[in-house]
Amino acid sequence: MDELFEIEQGPSWERANWPLSELDEINLGLDPTEAVIEKVAPKAAAATGAADPESVRKAAEDSIRALMLIRTYRVRGHLAAQLDPLGLTKRELPADLTPEWHGFTGADLDRPIYIGGALGLETATVRDIVGILQANYCGHVGLEYMHINDTEERRFLQDRMEGKDKEIVFTPEGKQAIFEKVMQGEQWEKFLARKYVGTKRFGLDGGESMIPALEAIIKYGGQYGVEEIAVGMAHRGRLNVLANVMGKPYRAIFNEFAGGSANPDDVGGSGDVKYHLGTSSDREFDGIKVHLSLLANPSHLEAVDPVVLGKVRAVQVIKQDPDGDKVLPILLHGDAAFAGQGIVAECFGFSGLPGYGTGGTIHYVINNQVGFTTSPQFARSSPYPSDIAKSVQAPILHVNGDDPEAVTFCCKLAIEFRQKFNRDIVIDMWCYRRFGHNEGDEPSFTQPLMYAAIKSHPPVSELYGRKLIEQGVVDQAWIDEHTKQFIALLEGEFDAGASYIPNKADWFEGRWAGLGRPKAKIEERRNTATAIDDAEFDRIGKALTIVPEGLTIHKTLGRVLDAKRAMFDSGEGFDWATAEALAYGSLVAEGQNVRLSGQDSGRGTFSQRHAVWVDQTDGHKFVPLTTIDGGRFEVRDSPLSEFGVLGFEYGYSLADPQTLVLWEAQFGDFANGAQVIVDQFIASAESKWLRASGLVMLLPHGFEGQGPEHSSARLERYLQLCADDNLQVANCTTPANYFHILRRQLRRDFRKPLIMMTPKSLLRHKLAVSTRADFVGDSHFRRIVSDLNPPAAGEAKRLVLCSGKIGYELIEARDAAGSTDTEVVRIEQLYPFPSEPLIRRLQVMPKLEELVWCQEEPKNNGSWFFVESYLEECLKAAGKSFRPRYAGRAASASPATGLARRHLAEQARLIGDALGTPPITNKAVERNQPPAQTATA
Repeated sequence: MDELFEIEQGPSWERANWPLSELDEINLGLDPTEAVIEKVAPKAAAATGAADPESVRKAAEDSIRALMLIRTYRVRGHLAAQLDPLGLTKRELPADLTPEWHGFTGADLDRPIYIGGALGLETATVRDIVGILQANYCGHVGLEYMHINDTEERRFLQDRMEGKDKEIVFTPEGKQAIFEKVMQGEQWEKFLARKYVGTKRFGLDGGESMIPALEAIIKYGGQYGVEEIAVGMAHRGRLNVLANVMGKPYRAIFNEFAGGSANPDDVGGSGDVKYHLGTSSDREFDGIKVHLSLLANPSHLEAVDPVVLGKVRAVQVIKQDPDGDKVLPILLHGDAAFAGQGIVAECFGFSGLPGYGTGGTIHYVINNQVGFTTSPQFARSSPYPSDIAKSVQAPILHVNGDDPEAVTFCCKLAIEFRQKFNRDIVIDMWCYRRFGHNEGDEPSFTQPLMYAAIKSHPPVSELYGRKLIEQGVVDQAWIDEHTKQFIALLEGEFDAGASYIPNKADWFEGRWAGLGRPKAKIEERRNTATAIDDAEFDRIGKALTIVPEGLTIHKTLGRVLDAKRAMFDSGEGFDWATAEALAYGSLVAEGQNVRLSGQDSGRGTFSQRHAVWVDQTDGHKFVPLTTIDGGRFEVRDSPLSEFGVLGFEYGYSLADPQTLVLWEAQFGDFANGAQVIVDQFIASAESKWLRASGLVMLLPHGFEGQGPEHSSARLERYLQLCADDNLQVANCTTPANYFHILRRQLRRDFRKPLIMMTPKSLLRHKLAVSTRADFVGDSHFRRIVSDLNPPAAGEAKRLVLCSGKIGYELIEARDAAGSTDTEVVRIEQLYPFPSEPLIRRLQVMPKLEELVWCQEEPKNNGSWFFVESYLEECLKAAGKSFRPRYAGRAASASPATGLARRHLAEQARLIGDALGTPPITNKAVERNQPPAQTATA
C-alpha cells in the first residue's frame, strides 16, 4: 500500500503498461498510418481471401475502420445503454456508433472483415460486430473505462464485458436467490409502511436490486480473500440494508419503531433516529465468514465517507494487510449527494496516496434521478452523477435497477476488479424513488411526470418474477409461497419486537476490550501516571539527536539538533517540539502506536517539529522515531483537506484505540472546514451511537498580530460543544504539560477526544520551557499551573486566571510593573473544568479581593462565557462574596485585527486592565512575536 509496509509507490495508474501490438495501437485511437496499414494488410488478406493489391488495401482499411467502430463503442457505447427503468430519459444511439459513420453501407455490412481477435473473433461482418457491441455496451449495463490509462485494467474490464458470449448468465439457483433477496427487500418496505403508517423510514422502494447486489459483494469478496467489510451510507434504504444485508434482528428494528432504544437503558446517551444507526455482524457464504460493520451516520449524507476509509485503513494496518485485500470499504451514495458534496472528491483524492489509500473502495450510487425535490439538470453540470470518479480513473458501471441480474453482475465484477487491482470502482444503479424524500412527502409537487410514471410502474419483484416464470425457473406458486413465508417471519418478529430488550452495548468489544467508560465522576477523576523513567528518557533523547551515517541534513536542522543535545546534557530548557517527540517516542517504546497527520506535520507548520529529516543530496527521508523498538510511529503530510482528513483520522481512532491518532491543523482556524466532523462525530458520537474515540486535534492558537484568520482556533466553539464528559479541551503552556496530556490519552483505561490549543510563539518562548524533572519521577499533567513568581503565601489580593500564552505576557508585565499582590494562574484544561483544585487555591487566599478572567480573544469568543459560571460556583464554594471580572478585548465580529499596531495597543490595554495598571507599551508583548510563518495562507 505504501511505505508504512516498506513499499513506496504513487497512484496505481503509473504502473507500466503492456507492450502494444499494431491492433492495440488502433484500439487506442492512434492514426491509421501507412505503416499500420502495411502491418494489417497481410493478415486481413489471408482472413478475407483478398488477392490483388487494391483488394488487399481495401481489406486492411476495412479492418482499421471496423476496429475504430469497436473502439467507439468502448468509449461511447454507454451513452446508448438502456438504463432508466421509467423510460423518461431518452437515450438515442449516437451517430458515431452507426456503421454508416465509419463508412460501412449496403453490402459492406455483411462482408467478413478481419478484426484480429477483437470481440473474440478473427473475422466478423459489420452487422455482427454492431449486434455484439450493442449487446455488450448498450443493454442494461453501460461501462465507462476508456479514460483509464492502465492497459491491463482496461483489458480486464473489456474481457469481462465484450464478446459474443458475454451475456449475463446465472444458474437457476442463483436466479432464485436473487429473486428472494429482491422480494425480501420489497416486502420489508411494504411491511413497515403497513405497520407504521406515515412514519419516516427513507425506504429503498424502487431500488431493491441493491440488496442481492450487496450480498454478491460479500459472497464473492469472501472468495477473493476479504475478511472484513466496512460500509458507509446515508439514510435512503438504510433500514433495509440493516435488516436484509447486515442481519440486524427484525425485532430490534421493530422495537425502535415503537420508541425503544437501540441500547440497554443503563447505558445512557441521547440515542439517535433508527435510520442513522449502525451495526456489526458476521455473514457466512459457502463456509467463508466475513465480518460486516455499518457505521452510524448523521443526516449530513456523505460525511461518513472519510470515517469509513479511516477505519478501514486502521484495520488493514492491524491485520498487516498492505494491499488492502482483506479489508474492504463500501460507500453507498445518493446520486445528488455524490455529485454535489465536495467530500466525495476529497475521498477519491485519498485513493492513491501513501498513508491514506485503502486498496480501493467500491462506490455504489443509488441513482434515484432526483435529489430531494431537485431534478438532475439542476443538481449537477455533468452527464452522470458518477463523473467525479474519472478524476482517479475509476471504472464506472451504469446499470438499470429494474434488472437485478445485471446489478448483481456489476457488483460481482466490481469486487473482482477491486481485489485484482486495488483501485476504486463505481456502480451507478439507475432506479427511482417510489415515494417522496420521506414517506410523508408529496413528490408530485415538483416531479409530476416522474411520479405519474412511477405510479403505473410495476415493482422490481414483479418484473423479475415474470421473467423467471417465462424462463421456467420458478412458477407463480413458488413466488407466492416464498413471499408468504417471509411475511409470516416478519409478523412473528413484529410480535417479538414488543418485548425486545437489547441485552448489551457493543462498544467495548473486540479491539476495544479492556477499555470502558470512566469509572470516576468528572470532578473526582485523578490523573493517571504519565511520567517515564530516566533510562527511557535518555534512550529517546539519543534517538532524537543522533544523525545516522550517510545522511546529509540541512544546516539549520543541525543547529536545532545541537540545541536538543544541550537540553538532554543539561536537563534544562526543553522546548515544545522536544517534549512532543518525547511523548511520542515514549509511547512507541511502551509498545503503543502513534499516527500524526496534517498538511505540514513532518516538518511542522512553524519549522519546529522536524519529525522527518530529508537528505539534502538525494532527498531520501529519515524518521528518527521509527528507530525506537516497540510500537509504530508514522507521520503523514496530508492532502490539502480538512473535512476529509479529519474524518479519516477520526475513523482511524474508532478502529484502533491503541494508537494515539492526532490531526494537526496548519492553523487552528483551518478546522472551520471540518466543522461537520467535529459537530456530528467527535463531539456527539459517544452520546448518540456509543462510539468512543481518543482522537487528538492539534489547533495552533494565539493572538500574534497575524490578522483575523490565523489567530483564533475558535476555542469557544469547542467549549460550547462540551457536555456529558464528551470532550477534553486544553490550552497548555508548558512543554511538560503537553507531554503528559498526550501520554494520558493512551495511559487511561478509557478514551475521550482531546481538543488541544497548541501555541505558535510559545514554541520558542524563553519562559515556555521545562526541565528533566518535569518528565520523570512522579511528574504528571497539571490542570492548573502556578505563577512563575507568585506573591508571598496568603498575600495575593488579585488573582488573574487565564489560558494560553497570555499568561506569560501577564507575568512579565506584572513583574515589570513591580506588583507584589497579583497572582497569575493558568488554567491548562478548560473542560472538564478543574473546579476542585481551583476551589482549594481560593480557600488559601485570605486577602483575595478580586478574581479576573483575562483572555486575548474578543469577549464573545474564547473562554469567558464558558468559564464564568464555573468561576462563580468556585468562588461561592470557597466562601468568597465577589463575582469574577472580565478583562480582554471587546466583543467583535472579526476574531482579530489585521493591523499590527492596533493589535499591540489592544494587547497592552487588556493586560493593563487585568493587572489593574494603566495601559503601557509592553516591550514583552512587542518581543513576543510568532516564529516565521512558512505555511500557506
